[in-house]
Amino acid sequence: MTRDLSSIIKAYDVRGLVPSELDADIARALGAAFARFTGAPRIVTARDMRESGVELAAAFAQGVTSQGVDVVEAGLGSTDLLYYASGTLDVPGAMFTASHNPARYNGIKLCLSGARPVGQDSGLAQIRADAEAFLENGIPVHDAAPGTVTQQDVLAGYAAYMKELVPGIESIRPLKVVVDAGNGMGGHTVPAVFEGLALDTTSMYFELDGSFPNHEANPIDPANTADLQERVVAEGADLGLAFDGDADRCFVIDERGVIVSPSVLTALIAQRELAKSPGATVIHNLITSRTVPEVVRENGGTPVRTRVGHSFIKAEMARTGAIFGGEHSGHFYFSEFWNADSGMLAALHALAALGTSEGTLSQLLTTYDRYAASGEINSTVQDQAAKVAQIKERYADLQVDELDGLTVESPEGWWFNVRASNTEPLLRLNVEAPDGATMEQVRDEVLALIRG
Repeated sequence: MTRDLSSIIKAYDVRGLVPSELDADIARALGAAFARFTGAPRIVTARDMRESGVELAAAFAQGVTSQGVDVVEAGLGSTDLLYYASGTLDVPGAMFTASHNPARYNGIKLCLSGARPVGQDSGLAQIRADAEAFLENGIPVHDAAPGTVTQQDVLAGYAAYMKELVPGIESIRPLKVVVDAGNGMGGHTVPAVFEGLALDTTSMYFELDGSFPNHEANPIDPANTADLQERVVAEGADLGLAFDGDADRCFVIDERGVIVSPSVLTALIAQRELAKSPGATVIHNLITSRTVPEVVRENGGTPVRTRVGHSFIKAEMARTGAIFGGEHSGHFYFSEFWNADSGMLAALHALAALGTSEGTLSQLLTTYDRYAASGEINSTVQDQAAKVAQIKERYADLQVDELDGLTVESPEGWWFNVRASNTEPLLRLNVEAPDGATMEQVRDEVLALIRG
């Protein structure tokens, strides 16, 4: 019987429970399939702090080398460190991580040379089919000699490159910052990147521990930033930074202990990137605040709106030549970083913006915080399409588009988006309005329709 890997090979990556869903045999088959798909002479790998990553990465390397392809092991690293290695070495890459998922999970994020993404429609379906065949029939022996495995430390190069990309970071005024690495890879990369900067850093949960003993390494859930928010206030810090497990996302806390909206951070970084590249294009997904396209236009740029999801952002960046892209989930993409996302670059931009200005972070961000937002609200709905159709009918007299789910815009300045989850029976609602009272009224009205 053919092994079915559809449950662990998702739209953009591989992810599953170890060892019941993802084990060394599967990793080995995926390594061989990836080597064959890319046709590259060598592949670079890195892994996060999960214990299972050691065995999975080694097995993957066996699969790669079985096809006569060399492996460069970068060892422990964040996902954006793997993208850096793929970009600078110009080779395909494999990152062993399950990001913010609980400890019993692991996974693989694959990219082509230059950190180009691999998704279902750009190779992942073929890699899956080949891996399934190898699991059933055995991995075919390659005519050439097996590839070699070598180790290469890229952390210092990564740290230097990140600072090169952020204007002003080397000349900031002294800042006091609290960093919560969530026992994830920020604990490995932050010390290297922050070295030499005018930063007094208080470290929280920097010990690499894939069992996540303190809290989940998922800062999009406010419960996981509560410790950091308290510590920022207690330390009298200028700001706080929270990284997820593989450190490709970063959330910012202001000096009052308040979480900074990723949309606000998107607008701030967009303005800074446009100062470097006047008139350029900036990508934002459709649930970011209306502030983002406003700030882009005010600074002479062209905003382009996309669907939610990194594959859409990266595709639009490549198509339009955009310099920057931001998502409300805390992912930030940079053209100078091979169109890939980096939590570290977002953190450095926040530090540079604050450190080259006067006043507090909350004062600095006032200009980017213009509307009242609901945040994403999930509701369990069995027939999502029928419910969305009902909402569309209710608001048929307003401006409606269906780029991603249903977006309704009012002449009074409020808007909402309802879209279905790809993996669960959920509808996701985001509402924004000029003031809190209007936002709450619209939110409650739409939620009544969704849950009624």
